Amino acid sequence: MPEIVVKYEDKVIERIVTEKKRISVGRTNDNDVVLENRGVSRKHAMIEFNDNAAVVIDNESLNGTFVNNRKISEEVLRDEDVITIGKYSLVYNSQTTRDQDGGTGFDGTMVLNTKAQKKLLENDSIERQIVEKYGGSVLLGMENSSFAEFRLEREVTTIGKAKFVHVQAKGFWLSGIQAKIIREEYGYSLVNLGKQGKTQVNGEPVNSAVLKNGDLITVGKTTFKFVEGKTP
Repeated sequence: MPEIVVKYEDKVIERIVTEKKRISVGRTNDNDVVLENRGVSRKHAMIEFNDNAAVVIDNESLNGTFVNNRKISEEVLRDEDVITIGKYSLVYNSQTTRDQDGGTGFDGTMVLNTKAQKKLLENDSIERQIVEKYGGSVLLGMENSSFAEFRLEREVTTIGKAKFVHVQAKGFWLSGIQAKIIREEYGYSLVNLGKQGKTQVNGEPVNSAVLKNGDLITVGKTTFKFVEGKTP
């Protein structure tokens, strides 16, 4: 059964496993998932389930609903997608995992004016413009990169130290082709081809990983940000 892990400031406060085909998320107690924070609307969002997938739908909330740091109106969820609502993070899993804790209250939705919310909205706006500019997914050069923006237009994009690779990376002991990004039917995946530990996603070494919007890819000493090329 699908599971929603509710976190507040990285602390797990609830795990929700349901057989319902639809659950509501909001601030008031008549919701299936109650998020007690004034940055959350009374009826903030819905999550609908079917046999193969889950879809999160924003209910025209005041502060918006984000999936992997991108503001959405409706989005199909994949395993470990992070839904941000107010100050809460809801992690979706298609199968139950496991853990637990508690919450708080207030009435009347308040416009969030925190630095984190502003940054989230600013980044969403900038990334949306980049996606529109290139018409697809993009790598942003974050650290030790030779470019600011790189469009992922090939079926396979190679990364490494060799002169013939599509994306150059810096660092000792890197292979000529250290990694590759593959465009697949469901999105993009990153595969390590060279020395172990030299290809990372969000600080964790990987052999392969499905990329999500906002993921930080580090190859050697070079870091890129993956911006997924789809809009609500």
